[in-house]
Amino acid sequence: MAHLRMASTLAFACLAVLAARASSAPRELQAPPRSVIELFTSQGCSSCPPADKLMAELAQDPTLIVMSLAVDYWDYLGWKDTLALHGHTKRQRAYAGARGDREVYTPQVVINGIAHALGSDKAAIERTIKETTQRAHPLTLPVTMSVADGIITVKVPASANETGQAEVWLCPITKSVAVPIGRGENVGHTITYTNVVRRWVRLGEWNGKTQSFSVPLSSIQNGDIDSVAVVVQNGVAASPKLMLGASQIAIR
Repeated sequence: MAHLRMASTLAFACLAVLAARASSAPRELQAPPRSVIELFTSQGCSSCPPADKLMAELAQDPTLIVMSLAVDYWDYLGWKDTLALHGHTKRQRAYAGARGDREVYTPQVVINGIAHALGSDKAAIERTIKETTQRAHPLTLPVTMSVADGIITVKVPASANETGQAEVWLCPITKSVAVPIGRGENVGHTITYTNVVRRWVRLGEWNGKTQSFSVPLSSIQNGDIDSVAVVVQNGVAASPKLMLGASQIAIR
């Protein structure tokens, strides 16, 4: 019996060591993404809840990076969106300007930075993913991101195929936020939002050469940040274009 207790104690100690090593090891996302989907949504939009629900479904696909960007231009309808950033409104309008179609609405998804579709139409979203992939070949840049010792490290490799200006952006994300709506078109409903973007942190420019960026984890955590995404995108903030690379990783 003493031998059994000793063996059990040793096994438990080994498991503890392995667990400690795993928790301190760098975490890195390996699956290459096939599409970045940005949903422009609003708590004041009665057409948005089906799209918000669809994003939760799409986010289960490890080849998709799904981000919810709450806008503020429906706040006048009687309910101020609690997740909205005015920068998201500006980004959506910048996309419309870059495309040249002036299409700004909710729920709207922008796919791979260059095309849009109705955010509640799964078939249209999948069709647009396929079209952008065939036409523009997005996300060919294998961006990697890791977390270790309280530091987020983003690595962007070199590529001779990319020309023009590109920017690297880090997005702190809350994976799921349930919001009870008190007024406006969705009054009385509690809506859950998936991969809510809280901030946009510009890491710098990318010009085709290998680059690495480091960000202290403490600088982006505010209690509800549990994931981060990074995108490398052609153009500038005022005229965003094709997504060249992207990655997402859990930070807790």
